[in-house]
Amino acid sequence: MNGYYYLPLTPADFAILVGIFLIVVILLVSTLRYAYLSLGVSSGTAMLLLFGSLIGSYVNIPIAHLPPEQLMSDQVRDYFGVYWVIPHVRTRGPEIAVNVGGAVIPTIMSIYLLIARSLWAKGFVATAIVALVLHWLAHPVRGIGIAVPIFLPALVTAIIALLLAGRDAAPLAYIAGSMGTLIGADLTNLDKVSGLGAPVASIGGAGTFDGIFLTGILAVLLAGLYQPRHATAQPP
Repeated sequence: MNGYYYLPLTPADFAILVGIFLIVVILLVSTLRYAYLSLGVSSGTAMLLLFGSLIGSYVNIPIAHLPPEQLMSDQVRDYFGVYWVIPHVRTRGPEIAVNVGGAVIPTIMSIYLLIARSLWAKGFVATAIVALVLHWLAHPVRGIGIAVPIFLPALVTAIIALLLAGRDAAPLAYIAGSMGTLIGADLTNLDKVSGLGAPVASIGGAGTFDGIFLTGILAVLLAGLYQPRHATAQPP
């Protein structure tokens, strides 16, 4: 498993994401309960969710092995001002992996929100639109895999969620931003990974993790705009 446990970004860039997380918590502390009720989970669960995404970004679960090719190793690549880590992995060919913080946790949370908020129709439409846009914007990057500029997933998601959902914009933003990025940027571009020299092509990891994490932050911010209809009910 050597090489599957690493931060997708350099420590300095990862610290920026942690800083954004802390700033949002501080800014919303007075309305945090209403914000998370609007999102669909309790404040403790939401904090655990975002914190778990940060910690989980360190873990990649290998699921497939591609044919041997010349790989880059133990380097740092710059893409749109973000510095991504290329790990050292003892393999002759690229490994397809799933990132816990950028894929597993967002997928579980998105399924929960789809069921709990009955957003199947809007969720499908919003996710499809985000996926199409990000598929067009995603680029293969040598040594990393597939990448998208850091703020684009959150920007595209914010516009679509606000247009489609109104008071449900927060949960819809989380669903569409997370699943749309995973599907549009990562899954539909897996055929482009071979030949990039990336030792680990991580779904939800290097190249897309920052965008997925920021959509989670976006969902919290959107939730703060709307007081839920039934504020007395405390979700899990």
